[in-house]
Parts: sequence; C-alpha cells; structure tokens
Amino acid sequence: MAEVYGSERPRRRRGRAPFFVVLSLLLILLVGLVVVDRVGASFAENVLAEKVSQEVANQKATSGPPQVTIAGVPFLTQVLAGEYKEIRIELPDFSAPAGTGQDVRMDLLDIRARDVSAPLSALRSGQGAVVAGSVTGTGTIGYDLLASATGQEGVTLAEKDGKVVGSAKFKITQTQSVDLSGTAEVKAADGKVQVRFTDVTARDLPNIPGAQSQINAFAQQMAFEFKVPKLPMNLVVQELKPLPEGLRVTFGASDVTLAAGGV
Repeated sequence: MAEVYGSERPRRRRGRAPFFVVLSLLLILLVGLVVVDRVGASFAENVLAEKVSQEVANQKATSGPPQVTIAGVPFLTQVLAGEYKEIRIELPDFSAPAGTGQDVRMDLLDIRARDVSAPLSALRSGQGAVVAGSVTGTGTIGYDLLASATGQEGVTLAEKDGKVVGSAKFKITQTQSVDLSGTAEVKAADGKVQVRFTDVTARDLPNIPGAQSQINAFAQQMAFEFKVPKLPMNLVVQELKPLPEGLRVTFGASDVTLAAGGV
C-alpha cells in the first residue's frame, strides 16, 4: 500500500498584519488631525473676517466681503500659543470718503498683519482684542481719479518710465488751443498725496504775448493734493509708486488692533 504524504500548509507570516493595522490607524489619525486643523483655521478666519468687516464699517468705508487667510501650518499650534506669524486680509472693491466730495477707490486693499496676538478665548467667544505688531497694506488708485482731483477739464494722467505724466488741451485764445504735457512730482506728506506738475511744455505754441505765462499759471492750477481717508487699522501712507495701472500706495502702521473686543 502506497504511503500517502500530506502537503504541508505554508506558514503565515505573523506580525505583518498588526503592522498594517497600526499604519492604517496612524494615517487615519493624521488625516483627522489635518481636517481638524483646516476646520479650525477656517473658523478663525471667518471670525476675523467678521471683525474686520465691522472695523471697515466703523471707518465709514465700504468693501466686498473681507477675505482672511491665516498663514502657517499647522494652525492648531498657533491657536494654542495665541500667536500668529502672518494674517492676510484682502478687501476687494474698497472705497472710503476723502473729505473732498470724492471717494478714494481701490480694486483691492491688500493687508498683511504680522506678529499677531489673538488669544484663543477671543476667537472662541468673539470677544477680546486681536493685535498685530506691524501691518502693511497696498492698494492702487486709478489715474482717472487723480485726474479729476486736479479740478481741470480734459486732464489725463498716465505712467511713463516710472513717473506720472500729464497732458491737457489748453485754450490760449477763444479760437486757439495747444496740447500741453508735463511730468508730475508725486509724494506723500502728512497723510496726503501731493501732485505738482513740472516741465510743462506746449506743442506748436503760437507766438502770442503772454502765452507761456498762461501755461505756467495753468500748470500751477493743475497741482493738487488730497487727504487719504481714514483707513482701517490706522494705516497711513508710506510710499507712492507709479505703475501702468495706477498709483500704487503702500500703507503701514505698528501695534495695531485688528479687531476690538465686543464687535
């Protein structure tokens, strides 16, 4: 009778199954922490956006819904410490009265707050102050708004070679007009934007007594200044830079209350 040999079953490798279980649990935990971190960040951003919106209204200004982004990952460690490296605040379609019957308009007021102190209790309850060590903001004022501030009809402004240049049609007599062009000197002083025109010249200036004197007088009339409206977070003008799309204004402030308690 033939001897029957049974086939030996392969041994299972023990220990690998628990390893994969632990790895899966760690991945699930990690994903959960990331989700909680992002949900927490979104909640804090919404709270700050509401506070900033109220601050804008308090300054008699208007804007689209503020977009707040808290920089830095992970978020929860910043929450526990109550300290944030940077908070970005974007105010689209920003407009504020300049006190001269005009509103200063910017398509976007981009604000960056650094070294922000925001206690967890302030975010959780909506009460308490949120303070930044420093705040900078940038916005662009269109040349059409600046031109209208001259109070002279037919004045156009633009950027050329990093400078603001102006042009206008000026009547020398009842029947004769000349095209004027000149460079504008733009600077910030005492919270105001000042514009003065220099090197104003006329193309095809007729030989009329006193014509150049009239042009010089008109150039002086084109000079203007306007006070930058009171901005959220006590931002003040620090720098002006002519760009093709408009005059880029940089604002700044230090030790700024981004949002006061109880708002």
